[in-house]
Amino acid sequence: MTELELKYGCNPNQKPSRIFMESGDLPIEVLNGKPGYINFMDAFNGWQLVKELKAATGKPAATSFKHVSPAGAAIGLPLTETLAKIYWVDDLGELSPLACAYARARGADRMSSYGDFIALSDVCDVPTARIIQREVSDGVIAPGYEPEALEILKSKRKGTYNIIKIDENYTPAPIERKQVYGITFEQGRNELVINDELFANRPTRNKEIPESAIHDLAIAMITLKYTQSNSVAYACGGQAIGIGAGQQSRIHCTRLAGTKADNWYLRQSPTVMNLQFVDDIRRADRDNAIDLYIGDDYMDVLAEGEWQRIFKVKPEVFTREEKRKWLDTMKGVALGSDAFFPFGDNIERAHKSGVEFIAQPGGSIRDDNVIETCDKYGIAMAFTGIRLFHH
Repeated sequence: MTELELKYGCNPNQKPSRIFMESGDLPIEVLNGKPGYINFMDAFNGWQLVKELKAATGKPAATSFKHVSPAGAAIGLPLTETLAKIYWVDDLGELSPLACAYARARGADRMSSYGDFIALSDVCDVPTARIIQREVSDGVIAPGYEPEALEILKSKRKGTYNIIKIDENYTPAPIERKQVYGITFEQGRNELVINDELFANRPTRNKEIPESAIHDLAIAMITLKYTQSNSVAYACGGQAIGIGAGQQSRIHCTRLAGTKADNWYLRQSPTVMNLQFVDDIRRADRDNAIDLYIGDDYMDVLAEGEWQRIFKVKPEVFTREEKRKWLDTMKGVALGSDAFFPFGDNIERAHKSGVEFIAQPGGSIRDDNVIETCDKYGIAMAFTGIRLFHH
């Protein structure tokens, strides 16, 4: 099959629409459903991300994509009891490494992951399919599916769930093209390999970056390689925990991603872990309630007549001082940026979210200010020398 006709493009009025190969066959097979234009955009970007994550770390990888940027990305490290609970998979028994990777990718930012398109680096197994089955999702792409896993996935959305199989040996052409306003753009594919060597140049006084942090920096940078720019990613413990995408200002990327990383950590606090939800609350309503509770609009869920719909017992206000005290225990976070930091204010904001390791291209006329700010907090920073814009 050299081409596949689609219902429409980005929007219903954009017809006709198709994906096609100029030579050779499409490297995919649609096993179920009818994926659309944006579904395929998410699927192909997500597949590249997880393929590179596995190559860089040697572990199964998963990503949760929304609107052509990742909401989460992770490798298959075991979940702690706390993470299993905040990702709502503690009732599923033993999870495979691939299932752990998707639980992490989906769970890091559940608000953004709602209705995601999933990419898996390995053959989808039953434990992973069971997690996917219970979440609101548009589809999945993987190099294969175990027979039972495929049947589980086919049962989603009344049998219309989008399931794509991709040839893991497919190699795209070295030159890529796209059109804007009828004009064709052409460039070489971004084939940069992200490995330990990328983080060798460390201009800060602290030059110690342990192997676990190198993995987190690689996760951050590979995630950024497929995130709409400008972009910044925080990573910790084998997963992205906060991604800021598509902002015109880098400090806004850093703040946005930092707020998401903070929310990830606040969800692990005893205050949030001990919330008592009503028995019949929907998963999305529960996630929305947590997001509001830990934010500035907490009265939206604590007001009289409102909290009774959500909680069995009315929670106390999680004060700004209490949240800051908990966030001050956040440590060992890695941060990646797709382009250089122009000012030290980005480092100041990153420090508030427990960042101890940074990777960024360097090359700003104010690199000395950025290095000085890192040194103030004992942060180890690597200059990669490589920009990772993605549009």
